[in-house]
Amino acid sequence: MVLAALSILSAGLPTLKKGWIAIKNFTLNIYFLMSLAVIGALVIGKWPEAAMVVFLFAIAEAIEALSLERARNAIKSLTALAPETAEVMIDGGWKDQPVASVLLGSRIRVRTGSRVPLDASVESGRAALDQAPITGESLPVDKQVGDPLYAGSIVTDGVVEATVTAVAGESTLARIAAAIQDAQSQRAPTQRFVDQFARYYTPAVVVLALLVAALGPVLFAGTWGDWLYQALVLLVIACPCALVVSTPITVVSGLAAAAKHGILIKGGAYLESGRLLKVVALDKTGTLTQGKPVLTDNEPFGDLPIEMALQIAASLDEHSTHPVAKALVSGWKLQQPDAATLPVEDFGVLNGRGVKGNIDGQSWHLGNHRLVEELGVCSPALEARLSLLENAGKTVIVLCAASGPVAIFAVADTVRPESFAAVTALKALNVVPVMLTGDNPATAKSIAAQLGIQDARGNLMPEDKQTAVAELKRRFGSVGMVGDGVNDAPALAQADIGFAMGAAGTATALETADVAIMDDDPRKIADFISLSRRCASVLKQNIGLALGIKVVFLALALSGHATLWMAVFADMGASLLVVFNGLRLLRR
Repeated sequence: MVLAALSILSAGLPTLKKGWIAIKNFTLNIYFLMSLAVIGALVIGKWPEAAMVVFLFAIAEAIEALSLERARNAIKSLTALAPETAEVMIDGGWKDQPVASVLLGSRIRVRTGSRVPLDASVESGRAALDQAPITGESLPVDKQVGDPLYAGSIVTDGVVEATVTAVAGESTLARIAAAIQDAQSQRAPTQRFVDQFARYYTPAVVVLALLVAALGPVLFAGTWGDWLYQALVLLVIACPCALVVSTPITVVSGLAAAAKHGILIKGGAYLESGRLLKVVALDKTGTLTQGKPVLTDNEPFGDLPIEMALQIAASLDEHSTHPVAKALVSGWKLQQPDAATLPVEDFGVLNGRGVKGNIDGQSWHLGNHRLVEELGVCSPALEARLSLLENAGKTVIVLCAASGPVAIFAVADTVRPESFAAVTALKALNVVPVMLTGDNPATAKSIAAQLGIQDARGNLMPEDKQTAVAELKRRFGSVGMVGDGVNDAPALAQADIGFAMGAAGTATALETADVAIMDDDPRKIADFISLSRRCASVLKQNIGLALGIKVVFLALALSGHATLWMAVFADMGASLLVVFNGLRLLRR
């Protein structure tokens, strides 16, 4: 009895204290049930059982708390990555300075093996960086002048000097931390249901235990003491510990698993509802394609060698700031890295059509289909060649001499190498992919054909995309929308779940999206849906385990075959089962 009393005093006081607080506040919770069971066992002289109830309950509570903390720490470890000091240029020399005191616009240096202390833009040097904690990318990313650096990423090779673009509290890492903390504070639908269920379940159990204690001796054989003991067994067995802990441990583990892979989910509600998506609408530019036009075709149309024609075209376009002109010049530099541009005289921009200029005394025009028609040099043969490229979704540029067209070039936004796998993965999950783009229908159909998307819609303004998402919801049900978080904002808001791509580089995307993909990999959309389905499966398993074990032992208790020892082990066992089952998501 002395050992039992010591056990109750050492392990049971916190539980009894919380039980007393529950009684004072008229709250019938887990601690009230356990306190009632312990006090009842002491009253009828079952000291060893009372000691075991409170001791094992304390152990189960500690394991549950540690497990939940482990899941939360898995997230904290992703966000507590930035070093405490930065190497800053001060008065012409490099000095270590606390990160919190580094000002916007300061020049910092990051060397091999070091973590980037603050978001910055590279000013000089080259380096390979491991950005996995921020974007989930598995391979190092090469950085050069003008490229962004994210706080917390690691320089695996090289040295760079960079200008700070965000102070410590406003870095991408800090925004991720804030978003995750907000997500953890939100209750998932299943968690709200379980909490609501426990509100009514616990008082019902207390009433049932009272009925068993009061009516058992009257309606059935046995003494008052025997039935009071069975009522106490019923209280312990019916304690909803496992049920209450089953949801938060699973949801937090799911959020942590997603964050590890560069998927930032803004709350348990979105983690749970992802499994319901029937359609995912994808913006084309920057999501399925690179978002940067590149030179794809250069064909001669006459006797001029294509290498010379490309050099002339690049010489003319080098003076233009148009994205198509930049793509042509970049393509020329890749094909002729040792060549130089030719001097251009009398250069002029032909708005909406192209450019013109003189090279070595010869007049040249470089521009689109409309310019060729205006010059009066279009022919059936040229029309056929241009139509072929235009129907493939490409922007066509024609180089014309005074005598007529001499070369045809085509520029297009190329498909991301991951996009085909992303669309295939969505189809494998029985989710319908739909393309929504502001580009012309020919380009939309061309890209869609390469990716195997049946429904591709072009010439859509932001409000048109919003209307399209609303129509998809009526047809299919739950819809996800993938965009850039800025001009796709109306469609993202209309969708059940809005996804923002490349969110590591934009504060807007982190704030507006329900799910932020930290890099530009569209395959992570399917990864998110798969994780949501696994999470839902684990939640169902946990709730089934918690309730199933309770039902079996409740039946044993009501039939008089259960003991307090069995009740405690059943309650503790169920709690540990659901905890460890929920933590499985962290290993994905």
